[in-house]
Amino acid sequence: MGLSIHYSGKFKKGASLPQMIEEVEDIAKIYKWKYFVFDTDFPAQSLDKETYNQRIYGINFTPPECETVSLTFLSNGRMSSLPHLKFFGKTAAQTEQEYLYMLSVKTQYAGIETHKIIIHLLKYLNKKYFSEFKVTDEGQYWETGDEERLKEVFARYNKLIDQFASSVENFPIKKGESFMEYFERLLDQIRKEK
Repeated sequence: MGLSIHYSGKFKKGASLPQMIEEVEDIAKIYKWKYFVFDTDFPAQSLDKETYNQRIYGINFTPPECETVSLTFLSNGRMSSLPHLKFFGKTAAQTEQEYLYMLSVKTQYAGIETHKIIIHLLKYLNKKYFSEFKVTDEGQYWETGDEERLKEVFARYNKLIDQFASSVENFPIKKGESFMEYFERLLDQIRKEK
C-alpha cells in the first residue's frame, strides 16, 4: 500500500543508451541518490526482437525513502528490471510473462518533491529516449502537472495508511480468529472510520 508510479515502454531506436545512462547518473549525483549502472550497450541488432538474453541494460537509482527507479531494459529494448527478469524471465505462463515488462516505484514515503522530480525526469527521458512509453501515476501529476492535486492525493494516501496503522494497533487479532476474519473485521472498521 502506498502511492506509486507504474510505467512501461521501449528504448527508442537510434537513441544512445550510454548518453541516457550518463544523464541519469548526473542527476543521481546532484541529488546524492544511490545508483547502479548495468550494461551500457545493447547487443547489435537486438532491439525489437521478441527474444532477449539474461542481461540488464541501463541504470537504476534510489532516492531516500523511495523504492528503486529502474531505467533498465532487456536486450530487446523493452523496459524491465533485474528482479523482474529473475522472477518472470524464464516463465512459460503467458500471464506471468506480462509482468516482466511492468515496472513501478512507490514514492509514498519519499514525499511530494521526490515524486515530482521522478515524473519530470520520466517526461524528459520519454521525449529523448523512449518509445511506446506508458505511465500511470497514482498521484495524477504525470497527467495533470497539478501540484495541488498531487498534495491532495498524498494527503489521502497518508490518511489511509495512518487509519490502517491505527486500526491494526487498536484492533488486535482475537483468540481463535483466522487472519481472513481478522482482516475482514479490520477493513470493516476502517470503512466505518471513513
